[in-house]
Amino acid sequence: MGMLVNGEWHKEDRPASADGEVVTTNWQFRHWITPDGSAGPTGEGGFKAEAGRYHLYVSYACPFASRALMMRSLKGLQDIISLSVVNPVMYDQGWSFEDGEGVIPDPVINANYLREIYTFSDPNFTGKVSVPVLFDKKTNQIVNNESSDIIRMLNSAFNYAGANDDNYAPKESLSEIEAWNNIIGPEINNAVYKIGLANEQEFYEQEVTKLFDRLDEIEERLSISRFLVGEQPTESDWLLFATLIRFDIVYF
Repeated sequence: MGMLVNGEWHKEDRPASADGEVVTTNWQFRHWITPDGSAGPTGEGGFKAEAGRYHLYVSYACPFASRALMMRSLKGLQDIISLSVVNPVMYDQGWSFEDGEGVIPDPVINANYLREIYTFSDPNFTGKVSVPVLFDKKTNQIVNNESSDIIRMLNSAFNYAGANDDNYAPKESLSEIEAWNNIIGPEINNAVYKIGLANEQEFYEQEVTKLFDRLDEIEERLSISRFLVGEQPTESDWLLFATLIRFDIVYF
């Protein structure tokens, strides 16, 4: 996959720990778009929800990016937040805008590679070049590249800027939603990649067992309830769906 180090691209593979688990880096852009531009739970303020101001970068191949893409559609934000889609095939130069099925080129700086968006925002950036990316065209900087943050802000920040009123994280259910998210994220969404990239058989077998045990528990829950929380789909259902829809084809 490669990574940027002080703004320079390096093609080396991701490092692994002694037990074979892939080591990942933390998401480094954690600002929030809010209705009035005030600071969110993390990062700095100044990112007011405005139609036409923000741009979303995704890959159809990435379940984490699919979360953001689904929420953009569910909330009716297609005409409010513009979109670019990278080529689904990643080579040693990282995500690119090379011609291919479904590719939507970058209109911000006409980038050839997604890493150019990262260095445009921060010339000395060090870290993985991941999707999704939510970019502010007004200040020319990345707002956020953590998918869980992005779907939460898309759910509510733009309600007075043209989005519909559907709510996938209602306050009265938020504690239960957060509890499910804290299970689905590490034990389903991330687990399939930990397993697929493991380089030690013992670690692989251990994680596969844990994954299928958790899937059995979720299946039991959904056998008595159509949704994970309440009577309507919530954030937790969409986090789960993005991985499950790919499971047999990609991960199993």
